[in-house]
Formats: sequence, structure tokens, C-alpha cells
Amino acid sequence: MIVRIMGEGQFQVSSSLLDELNVIDNRIVDYVAKENESDFKKDLGKLIAMIKENGKPLDDAEIVESDIIVPPADLTLGEATGIFKGEGLIED
Repeated sequence: MIVRIMGEGQFQVSSSLLDELNVIDNRIVDYVAKENESDFKKDLGKLIAMIKENGKPLDDAEIVESDIIVPPADLTLGEATGIFKGEGLIED
């Protein structure tokens, strides 16, 4: 699975990591729905950190279609309402 973090590049992640990321993604959807900005920011940062720490970075010269696109860490709660809804970024 190829995950792009906007502004930071692409990472190849394993299926097992994807399951862990989905748990965080689902929590973010709940935080956004409840307008809980502090927990939203915390878990968005955690989601990005997990991808960067556990994923394999792809070379910028390599052009690969992303399966999932993660917004940047500076995403506002208002912007997140259009992204983190329903199943979120990662389909269950």
C-alpha cells in the first residue's frame, strides 16, 4: 500500500501497519465530528509519525500512484471536516 503525506512524500506501508493506522483514522473521524480540535491534532500527528517511522520512503523520482493521501499536520479542524468523514481516509 502506498501512502502519500502531503508535502512530505510517499511511503510504502505493510497491511499490518494499515490496520493500526485505520484505528487512528477512525478516532480522528470521531474527533472531527465532535469538533475536538486538540485530540484531532494529536492523533493526526500520531498518524503521520507512524507512517514516517514504519513505512519505507519512496524515492521522489519514482512515480507511483498513492492508495491513500494523508493531509499535512497543519490541517485545520475546519479543513478536516471535508476529509475525515464517513470511513475516513482508510476504508474499513
